[in-house]
Amino acid sequence: MPSINSPVYQDVSAFDDIGYTFYRHGAKDDKFRAKIGKVYLVGAGTGDPELLTIKAYKAILKADVICYDNLVSDEILAINPTAEKIYVGKKCAKHSMPQQDINGLLVTLAKQGKIVIRLKSGDPFIFGRGGEEMQTVVSAGIACESIAGITTALAVANSVNIPLTHRDYAQSVKFVTGFLKTDTPNEQYAELLADNQTVIFYMGLNTLPNLTQGLLQAGKSADTPFAIISNVSRDNEQVLIGELGTIQDLQAKAQLLSPAVMIMGDVVPLYHELNGNKQTYQDLLA
Repeated sequence: MPSINSPVYQDVSAFDDIGYTFYRHGAKDDKFRAKIGKVYLVGAGTGDPELLTIKAYKAILKADVICYDNLVSDEILAINPTAEKIYVGKKCAKHSMPQQDINGLLVTLAKQGKIVIRLKSGDPFIFGRGGEEMQTVVSAGIACESIAGITTALAVANSVNIPLTHRDYAQSVKFVTGFLKTDTPNEQYAELLADNQTVIFYMGLNTLPNLTQGLLQAGKSADTPFAIISNVSRDNEQVLIGELGTIQDLQAKAQLLSPAVMIMGDVVPLYHELNGNKQTYQDLLA
């Protein structure tokens, strides 16, 4: 292998923010030059464009093509009006494209010399399948960079004033997905029974009856505070506050819609203290 200071090494490893450029045997002639693009996994947060990082915003601006998720807002997509937009989103039991096809699409587009933005709701590496996509892209020899986004758990905590940690109530936090890779419900209830912790459930609203019953049967107290927050950080955000033993009946009446996040733990009642006169959704039903 050539030394790090040799012209050949410098040519083969040449990289800028637009993509990789490779030269055969160090030749500079355009007919020998092949350019491939780069893939950015970009966290779009909960859809509020004001919650984007500056780095994410800059990446979106330079995209040739944006492959975006179901929950990415129109406001964020409008940041770059000229980029090609490809919808690859997933809803419950409805996938516009299988994950392996999404992985392959990213590689194909990058090999065409394009700057590809894989725009994901939340953060790419928290229940976003970003790790799987990066594995595929990197194994194909294509540059890939992940840009952090505000994951839903953090957005909801700040939007509804439920702190995920508090020295009096919770010394740890768990992020839990409602479904496993096989699309079967996540029923690892024994790991969620400890006191003094906050548990955040992603993508579990449709399995709420099984979730609550499983936790109760595993030994979790029925009076454990429990909250459901729908459409986090959006104009139609809704909050439902109850307990593990009552939240299923409350949700049957309220019918909050997905996307929703659920919070379980002793921090939940702080919602009432920290929001003053703000009404919860069940208050509006009364």
